[in-house]
Amino acid sequence: MSLRQTLHALPRDARDTLFLLVVIAWVIAPQVNVLPAWASLLAAGLMLWRGWLAFKGRPLPTRWVLAVPLVIAVAGTLYTHRTILGRDAGVTLIVMLLALKMLELRARRDALVVFFLGFFTMLSNFFFSQSLFTAAAMLVALLGLLTALVNAHMPVGRPPLSQALRTAGTMALLGAPIMAALFMLFPRMAPLWGMPSDTMSGRSGLSGVMKVGNIAELALDDTVAMRVRFDTPDGAAPPQSDLYFRGPVFGTFDGVEWHPVSPRPGDYSQARANTVANLRVQGQPVRYEVTLEPHQRPWLLLLDAAVDKPAVAGMDTFMTQDLQWLTTRAVTDVVRYKAESYTQFAHGPSTPNAALRIYTELPTGFNPRTLALAQQMRNDPALNPNPAQDNTEALVNAALTRLRTGGYVYTLEPGVYGQHTADEFWFDRKEGFCEHISSAFVVLMRALDIPARIVTGYQGGDRNPVDKLWTVRQSDAHAWAEVWLSGRGWVRVDPTGAVSPGRTGAFQRLRAPQGAFATAMGTVISPGLAQNLRAVWEAVNNSWNQWVLNYTQSRQLDLLKSLGFDSPSWQDLTMVLGILIIVAALGGMGWSLWERSQHDPWLRLLARARQRLARAGLVVPDTLPPRAMAERVQAQFGAPAAAVAEWLLRLERVRYAPHPETALGDLRREFRSIAWPRSCPP
Repeated sequence: MSLRQTLHALPRDARDTLFLLVVIAWVIAPQVNVLPAWASLLAAGLMLWRGWLAFKGRPLPTRWVLAVPLVIAVAGTLYTHRTILGRDAGVTLIVMLLALKMLELRARRDALVVFFLGFFTMLSNFFFSQSLFTAAAMLVALLGLLTALVNAHMPVGRPPLSQALRTAGTMALLGAPIMAALFMLFPRMAPLWGMPSDTMSGRSGLSGVMKVGNIAELALDDTVAMRVRFDTPDGAAPPQSDLYFRGPVFGTFDGVEWHPVSPRPGDYSQARANTVANLRVQGQPVRYEVTLEPHQRPWLLLLDAAVDKPAVAGMDTFMTQDLQWLTTRAVTDVVRYKAESYTQFAHGPSTPNAALRIYTELPTGFNPRTLALAQQMRNDPALNPNPAQDNTEALVNAALTRLRTGGYVYTLEPGVYGQHTADEFWFDRKEGFCEHISSAFVVLMRALDIPARIVTGYQGGDRNPVDKLWTVRQSDAHAWAEVWLSGRGWVRVDPTGAVSPGRTGAFQRLRAPQGAFATAMGTVISPGLAQNLRAVWEAVNNSWNQWVLNYTQSRQLDLLKSLGFDSPSWQDLTMVLGILIIVAALGGMGWSLWERSQHDPWLRLLARARQRLARAGLVVPDTLPPRAMAERVQAQFGAPAAAVAEWLLRLERVRYAPHPETALGDLRREFRSIAWPRSCPP
């Protein structure tokens, strides 16, 4: 017997339970990567147990038996999350309760609890991801849950699941206009409107400190960090060597890690930092729009260097004295902002002061050979022909020349560095990634008593040929240096460009080795086709980010402006939404009243019965009454159609009996659940 025949032979309760288990598994599946491993295994075990009981027709366990996995679920949640409150702990508990509730699914009341828990769990998927893929998966889950809900309200006979699916699909389509209206007009009032987020949950991205090895790990991550649309007729970007998107700046070094010098991001005294930074720009600005993916940090990535504050909905922004732009809270959702930057700029003091001394400090006991190299460079007559003159630029150029000609190599796999990272790079390994190179360079500059610091961010990007946007990925994460020169201030120096000019000048990125699956797919799909498919998908995903995830209150108000409102507010949004709801309700009520006045509901139900019989091969005249139709059904199909014949007789009594025992509404509901004949017997 085939699987389909086996499933068809199961009792209806077993079939419906197995279908509901499949739907619940689909709802929970996207959360497997965020749930604790024990929770995923326990939920899977409980649902497999429930499926086996349904398939074998065994009785459900008692409540005392279910108490054991319940205690395990609560104890495991407390042990893993240290609480039962909050997003992660709450989702873990709701998944456990949903799986456990399936094991006491005895009555319709239990089924309704499962449905509502399923809907809540479905929504909880958006706590972790609001991507287009997640939305599509949850749309399928919604149709599955609605199908199971409709099926539960068809208690008579064995209606096919396809019938319940059609009803559920119709319900979803009828509700789509209301959903669209609520999405577009329901006031978004931060922070009430939005997804809860755990601020420091693990996400790939730049770090608040830099340890040799961090950015090399990001280079293995090909996910999107941000998308940039340049405000030019053809979307062209500035020269590739100017695409530096500034992130955290590190000015203190403890021998192992680099840390920022600036005060903590929550300090609003930084709002006056524009004057402290002493930013001087020239030339024409580059105007662009950034769609920044959530990275759980209060950093805005802007092209070096921006003068004016970028506007971000629901956040205040300010610039630190080292030109980094920050927000007042972590970026936990997709944000979009417009900015303009000047690629030709200078900043910082033009004459020496006490504040620069911190950028020359080095920890004692680290990198002795680099310190000796600095002393050797200071004593080199070729680099210091006139001790009375400032030879800072000559020393910087000498270090860059050493990188170009000393056999240094740019690689993603330099091995694990030890305690003296700068010494190992300059004298032993002579290979590394941008963070190894920039860290060793800045240590050498400080050993030469030249103020220097490390800047991290992203460099470069790829232009999507479909939507013309520049896509900046985590693999574009980069670290470069800034040195202070008298009369000029802080000057960008990218030592990685000296080792590998293609890294910053021609976007020649090092790529991580492909896995077995990617290698196999590369033999099936041509690289050009794969690249085009990826470009199309990213363009579609960006449209989702722009029009759905980034549909903010400002865009709602812009919609009202296009409708004629001069100074729209959230009260206007509420008014327009209320008017639409009232108009839709009155329209639906008017259409229902008109339809009832035009058509007799009893005759319409009888006509639907004739259509069902015609599909099965029994064509009856329009003038044939229900009793005669019942006789023909009995003669044509016999005992299997007895329920249909009885339904037709009750339909006749509703019309002509003085006190019918059944209402027309009950017969209308039974019409959808009754087992109508499918075809004429041979």
